[in-house]
Amino acid sequence: MGKARILIVDDELNARQGLATLLGEEGYEVATAAHGADGLERTAEIGPDIILCDLKMPVMDGMSMLQRLQERKSTASFVILTAFGTVKTAVEAIKMGAEDYLTKPVDFDELLVIVRRILETRALRQEASELRSRLREKYRFDRLIGNSPEMQQVFKLLEQVAPTTATILILGETGTGKELIAEAIHENSDRASGPFIKVNCSALAETLLESELFGHEKGSFTGAHAARKGKLELADRGTLFLDEIGEISPGTQVKLLRFLQEREIERVGGNEVIRVDVRIVAATNRDLKAAVEDKKFREDLYFRINVISVEVPPLRRRRGDIQALASHFIQKYTKRHNKTMVGLAPEALQRFLAYPWPGNVRELENVIERCIVLSRGDTVRPEDLPGFFPEPGPQTEGLAPLVPGCSMKELERFAIVKTLERFDGHRAKTAAILGLSVRALQYKLKEYGLIGQNEPEPPAGEDP
Repeated sequence: MGKARILIVDDELNARQGLATLLGEEGYEVATAAHGADGLERTAEIGPDIILCDLKMPVMDGMSMLQRLQERKSTASFVILTAFGTVKTAVEAIKMGAEDYLTKPVDFDELLVIVRRILETRALRQEASELRSRLREKYRFDRLIGNSPEMQQVFKLLEQVAPTTATILILGETGTGKELIAEAIHENSDRASGPFIKVNCSALAETLLESELFGHEKGSFTGAHAARKGKLELADRGTLFLDEIGEISPGTQVKLLRFLQEREIERVGGNEVIRVDVRIVAATNRDLKAAVEDKKFREDLYFRINVISVEVPPLRRRRGDIQALASHFIQKYTKRHNKTMVGLAPEALQRFLAYPWPGNVRELENVIERCIVLSRGDTVRPEDLPGFFPEPGPQTEGLAPLVPGCSMKELERFAIVKTLERFDGHRAKTAAILGLSVRALQYKLKEYGLIGQNEPEPPAGEDP
């Protein structure tokens, strides 16, 4: 990081030169200007981190300069230098956006304290901005892995609903990535700078969940030694993710419904009404419609949380994403465990495609990490896989694509392979059955890697 740049704007020559000398000795890059108009020009030239500006000056005073900088959306921190009699005006400048003020003659030690504090604050803001930027990059929808038609539809829906304030219900089996999608919704919304808070509704008993969500007052129950804010208060101006919302009790359902209707809460044991601005994103692996019919989940609450529903397909329905997901996790865990691996061996990939993945993406990630830790080679091989994976054989060789869940190319490749097998490799008969010319079939065999790229094309009218 380079030296901090400070601009001193003061019509008194001795004052600005004296401060410039002292700040220069402290290691800062210092520039000076005699009035506000000159200061604006110097600001445009050097882009200072801090501007120390006198309040009373000819041509353009400090307040006018501050106003012009605000109009230009300058990022420089502005500190007013003022005589004792104009402190009230300096306070007005702070209301306009100045960071602080100092009375003249300036106490240099006090000035150094203010400069260092401002620079520390700017560094923290920059770090927070970079972190938010990295999070947004991490959770951009086009960075989520899934090329299957089902996942592309999910991503298109998320791009539409994320910038809104609508309540969202994410549906999907355990391990499909519902929490990751909730985080992506938050990071792509106007609330990205606010908190993202998660609550696992199935992990807490009814009384604990109620306190966790709404908070409690001191003495409201045994063990409540002090007042405590709930997750709804802590998520103010942000997003609250309620995972496994289908598990909450009827009593908590009533209180949650009231919040969604009124946007206000009361802590357990309290009477004060607290207004909060929170977006709710909920998720469940249960069939909430069936739970409503069975009177286990309130119908009015169901309609409140199901303004927009997002269904995340299980991995077995999007088998075309398995290889991309595996490659992503291999890259992640080779780095974490200091290994050098390039991917899945073809035989291992065949078994990955054959496996039903009851634990979905989470199970795939865990299997990949296990393979990375145990493998002795530069690829994940069949012998690295857990014992419950299917053995190679008729049940995995030429495995039929799962419909829905695969691309048209996968279906076409499978049709070509099985038809060739049926006619013992006779390409003319295969092409005829599939409605292709022999040359078109030859092209597709090369495209799908079923023959070498350099194999000559058959003469017109002949079958190779």
